[in-house]
Parts: sequence; structure tokens; C-alpha cells
Amino acid sequence: MPSLPLLVCPVCGAGLEPDDGFRTLSCLAGHRYDAAKQGYFNLLTGSGTKFQADTAAMVQARADFLAAGHYQPMAAELARLVAAAAPDAAAVLDAGAGTGYYLGEVLRPLPDASAVALDISKYALRRAARALPGSYALVWDVWRKLPLRDASVDVVLNVFAPRNPPEFHRVLAPGGILAVVTPRPEHLQEIRAEAAMLGIAGEKEERVAASLASGFTPLHTGHCTYSMRLHRSDLRNVVLMGPSARHLDPAVLERTLAALPDPVAVTASFTLQIFRAG
Repeated sequence: MPSLPLLVCPVCGAGLEPDDGFRTLSCLAGHRYDAAKQGYFNLLTGSGTKFQADTAAMVQARADFLAAGHYQPMAAELARLVAAAAPDAAAVLDAGAGTGYYLGEVLRPLPDASAVALDISKYALRRAARALPGSYALVWDVWRKLPLRDASVDVVLNVFAPRNPPEFHRVLAPGGILAVVTPRPEHLQEIRAEAAMLGIAGEKEERVAASLASGFTPLHTGHCTYSMRLHRSDLRNVVLMGPSARHLDPAVLERTLAALPDPVAVTASFTLQIFRAG
């Protein structure tokens, strides 16, 4: 169980604390949130969120693809950079955590750190709660005010997820670290057009830096590029695990995959940026 006071009630802003069994979060005003049987907490109230959460099928595809280790080199580099920049981090927030894969990698060299995983997909957080026992897995919209105390975390992770710079700055302790991972234009270039996947805009890293110019100092920008050997099942998963899945015709995808060699050499390419909160 996280030992640090991290959370605030999204209704009243008072401190939110777990019970001894880590099955209920409650505040002094009497607002209470019970854990789902899978271990995550849904803090979204009222109308919830207007954004589309990842479906069970998308999350399954992502879990299978990540379990095959295809993005492990990038995850290992992310963990190395975070540990070097914040070796004494006591609390880590993953904003847009998905299944918790990247957060789990970052926590390996930081075994005593408390952790919070935020995502709008309950299907993803079911897996995050199971993969990260003792961490908070919270259904939440990253575009809203985050349900965390001011200056409560030492690291914010943002991997292929929306960014909320003012809120990231608010919850980071002075001198805290923000780690952002984005795909580069050449990422999956061998299959992106054939599989009708959404494009990746150029100059993404420059736009990320510009969006964080107020309140954050860039410390590091690096690239992680390597070749993956993907079988048809891997290709299917990498297409279906992202936003492109919402726009694809499954039958067309299957015909496209059937026409490709098995396996296919496919480029993985990412930008990893580290910023310090000022």
C-alpha cells in the first residue's frame, strides 16, 4: 500500500485515504470510493468523461503485444533515464498508464516508490491493478484536475498519452521529473500505410517541448530506434491496440495481413524527453 499521502477527493478536495484492506478510499467529508473486484478505483463522477476509453479488445491486443517484448527496449531506456534523473523518487504518477506496463518497468529500479496509475479505461486498469499490487489504479480523465495533492509526486510519466502541463506541474514536487514518450514519424513505417493506421505528424518532439516551455526545463531528448520481427499476430495486435482500431474494417485488415510476409521487419522508433519542473 502506498505510504505517502497522495490523493485528494475529486468532489471536495479533501485528502483521500485508503482503509486497512485497501478496498475503500474515503475523505473526512464522507465521500467514499469502493474498489472494483479487480482492484481499481473509479473516481470519475457525474457525467464521467467525453473521451473514448480503450475497449476490452484494444486492451487485450496491447497486453499481448507488450507481453511479447516488442517495446521492452524502449521501456528499459525510459526506466534508465528516470532512475538517473530521479534516483530517490518516492512517488511516481503515470498519466495515461494503460495496463501499467511502462510504470512497472520504471518502478523496477525504484522499488520503494509509491505509484499512481491513471487512465480512463477500466479494462486497462484491471490489468494495471493486478500488475502493480499496492499501487493506486484510478479511472480518471487526464484532462481534468488530477486527484492528487499539490507537489505530491517526484516523477510523472506520459507515454503515448494526452498531456496536461499545468496539472503535471501542480502535482510535481519542486525539481520533479516529467518523462514524455512519443512515436517518431518512422515508427511502424513499413505497415502504417498498408494497414490504414493513423499517421504520425512530424516535429512532434518540438511541439512537446513548446507545450511545456512554461514551467519545465528540458534535460534530455533522445531517440530509441530498432527493428522488430513481427508475425501476423503481432501485426494484428499493434494495429488493433491503438486509436487506428476505431477506424478499421476488420475484414480489410485480415486481407492486408494475409498478403504480407511472415514475419515482417518493422521499425520501432520513439522520442524520449525528460523535463524538470521549475
